[in-house]
This record gives sequence, C-alpha cells and structure tokens, in this order.
Amino acid sequence: MNKEGNNAHILDRIVVKKRIEIAEAKKQMSVIELEESDLFSRECYSLKKFLLHPERTGIIAEFKRASPSKGVINHHSSIKEVTTGYAAAGASALSILTDNSFFGGSYIDLITARKMNQIPILRKDFMLDEYQILEAKAWGADIILLIASILHPDEVVKMAALAKSLGMSVFLEVHNQRELERSLCDDLDVVGVNNRNLNDFSVSLEHSFNLIAQIPDQFLKVSESGISDVETIKQLKIAGFNGFLIGENFMKEKNPAKAMEDFVKEINV
Repeated sequence: MNKEGNNAHILDRIVVKKRIEIAEAKKQMSVIELEESDLFSRECYSLKKFLLHPERTGIIAEFKRASPSKGVINHHSSIKEVTTGYAAAGASALSILTDNSFFGGSYIDLITARKMNQIPILRKDFMLDEYQILEAKAWGADIILLIASILHPDEVVKMAALAKSLGMSVFLEVHNQRELERSLCDDLDVVGVNNRNLNDFSVSLEHSFNLIAQIPDQFLKVSESGISDVETIKQLKIAGFNGFLIGENFMKEKNPAKAMEDFVKEINV
C-alpha cells in the first residue's frame, strides 16, 4: 500500500471494497448459519462495566498488523500473546481489526482472541450492513463500531438497535461536531472521538479536546488515535474521557504486550 500520496480518498476506496466483500460473505454463509454458530448465543461482556471498573485502565488495546497510512506495523506478533498480555496489563477491552484488504486483519484473529480472553472485544471494521453485526456476534465480539462518516443517521439508528437487541455494546465513532450531532441516538453506549481524519489520515488530539463538551453525559466518552504518552492520558481524563483506544503505539514495538504493561506502570506512578 502506497502511503502519503494515496491517503486522499482512501476511505472511499475502503467502502467500495467492503461492499464487495459483504456481498461475497452473504453468499458464503447465510444469516441462519451465523445465528446457529456456537458463539452467537453467548452473553456479551459489558463495555461500560469494564471501562468504569476501578481495577481496569480504561484502555481499549488494539491488535493491528497494518494500516493504509503506515503500511506494515507488526507482522511478527501473535494474536494470542498480544491480547492476553493486553488483558493481563489491565486493558478494559480489546479492539481487533477484521479488515484484511487494508489492515491485514481477519475474523480468525477475533475468534482466537475470544477463546483466550474474558474481557470485551470490539470488532474493528467498516460496518455498512446489518449482516456484519450478525457476523460479529457469531465470531464472539461484544462491541460493534459504527463510523459516522460512512453511515447515514438512519443507518446508525437501525444498526445500533440490532446490536442492542443481540446484547452487544455500540460504539459510535465521530471526527467532528457535524458527525456527532447528526448521528447520536439512544441505543449508543460509547461515543468515540477519532483524532485521525479518515480521509487523509492526519492526526490531531485537538479533536478530542474540542468535542468532549458536546458529547451528552448519557454516553461514555473515548478518545481514539494519536495517544502515545501517559501525560496525554492524564489530560484526557481531566477533560472528561472515560476510555482511550490505543493500537499503533503498542503494536509498533517488538513486544506490544510489554509496551502496554510499561505504559500502564507510568500511569499508576
């Protein structure tokens, strides 16, 4: 994947590719087959409970092999070692990339992480169809991600309602005030502010600080992307954030789980 020169409009390309993948997936496995899978009937872990648990860190730790902007980030670490290490270090939840074409992820990663961990798991993907929510439940996810920039507000409402009916937590991701205002609905659990612009992949933490006051208090608040030091976590907590999604900062290291462990020790100093 080329980097800076091809960042513009990468989101449009991802969406086009994702719609093709969804159509193919529907041919491979029916809704009935998904609903009859072993993990579909399991009771989901509550993201709210784990984010607010006093013995947890509020960190949603991400397993990410690659990205369109950075190329390969980590091709050597195993899903088992990293996710169990994240959980042991105090992660409140795991974020597992399931997009293969642009992020090197796989549904196998999610299923594997589910077998090894007893904390909530977010299916990190570009959710465009209710079918993907059923997939997520069948693979063992507890949380779905709804990205405001690629969904109509009516789609957010419909998909959030389906996820809640399945006992899942719903994580809405926004990047600016317009996305926030047009996408809020009652079935959301968490509103995440993505500090990364998905059109050009530039990052600025100011997005979180500027939007925090606009997020209603009925929702938990998470800051995503660009978090690389403990001081930032402390500032975000003071601002009112309950959680922090961190991936690349850990995954770029030789031992991501150890990187998180060291990071958490600094927070607790």
